[in-house]
Amino acid sequence: MKQRLACLVIFLSIILGCENKKIYDAQKIETELENINKAFVPDKRVAIAEAAVQQDDKSDSLSIVIKSNLQEVIDSTKDYVGQLPYPVSTSFSLLPDNKALEGKTDAVVNISVANIRSQPKHSAELATQATLGTPLKVLEKKGSWYRVQTPDKYISWVDEGGIIRFTPSEFNDWLKQDKIVVTEQIGYVYTEPDTKTQLVSDLTGGNVLKLIGEKNGFYEVEFPDKRQGYVPTEIAQVYKDWISNLGTSKESLVKVSKQMLGVPYLWGGTSFKGVDCSGFTKTIYFMNGMVIPRDASQQVHAGEEIDTSNGFEALEPGDLLFFGRKATKEQAEKVVHVAMWLGNNEFIHASGRVRINSFDPNAPNYNEYELNRFLRAKRFLNIPQELITRLEGTRLFYNTSN
Repeated sequence: MKQRLACLVIFLSIILGCENKKIYDAQKIETELENINKAFVPDKRVAIAEAAVQQDDKSDSLSIVIKSNLQEVIDSTKDYVGQLPYPVSTSFSLLPDNKALEGKTDAVVNISVANIRSQPKHSAELATQATLGTPLKVLEKKGSWYRVQTPDKYISWVDEGGIIRFTPSEFNDWLKQDKIVVTEQIGYVYTEPDTKTQLVSDLTGGNVLKLIGEKNGFYEVEFPDKRQGYVPTEIAQVYKDWISNLGTSKESLVKVSKQMLGVPYLWGGTSFKGVDCSGFTKTIYFMNGMVIPRDASQQVHAGEEIDTSNGFEALEPGDLLFFGRKATKEQAEKVVHVAMWLGNNEFIHASGRVRINSFDPNAPNYNEYELNRFLRAKRFLNIPQELITRLEGTRLFYNTSN
């Protein structure tokens, strides 16, 4: 009898134990969290919403880890977790991580071109670039790498050697200083106001440096890390003068684009040293005082669409052309390439190198391949829109009040 009773107790304990285990569906929870993230962050290139559901196989406990730079994601996830009918341990991280960053949540690029990568390692894909003097928002730290957001909202990782970090107060002090901007494709900073002296650094178009003074045909300048040197005045302008005199036009867009002819194609490149297709169009517009979205698939959502159903007669120089896979019943449209219209059936783009091609079958530079995958055209010039930022007054790359 005692043996039967013992067996019954063991049996019941096994049954009850099984019933108490796995009362949740981890896969369903992951799906719900992903839906929350997608609702607030449809484009992961410009915002962070990361969720991880972790199970302990021994105890069958469940934990949820959430990281985002948007308070709405944190709040919505908390609401969802609070409605679950069982206890769950949670960890919420709202970026920027002020504690780990010691309050230094702003940064400025400190080298001519900083490579910004998809993961915190040098072997990772080059996601984009930022040129000297570009302000960055710093979100978190991992080893010697920082996750940053560029003025065009792109989020990726830069190594500590490419930037100088500031507290918001220090950053605002830096912003208030007079600056120069490099207006030629390439140049150099010298230790003395003499091109025969030692180099301090190379320069490329769009680089911005603090202005100290002017001496013997040179600007005396200072880097974010306090290095100092001299830049020939013929390759740069005082930033506020450059902004006030830009007068962006179809002609100025074409002029800058042709200055980049022959620049090599570089996946992730956004400088005169190397560009990908959208990095090229982005650089053209930046050198004309406009910040536009980073990638072709983002640029296509900005601007005003131009009707090309009956040909290209309505296009004007400076309009952007988008190429890729046309939409069908089975699959959506996919934008994979962008170029800029020059007029006379010609367009300029980064394909192997920056080059000019034509839609005219009789032209020697005819490009049938691009013609066959042409999708649409958009106009950015003089189109006020949230996705396009016009640099005005002393504004540096983006509205620093945001």
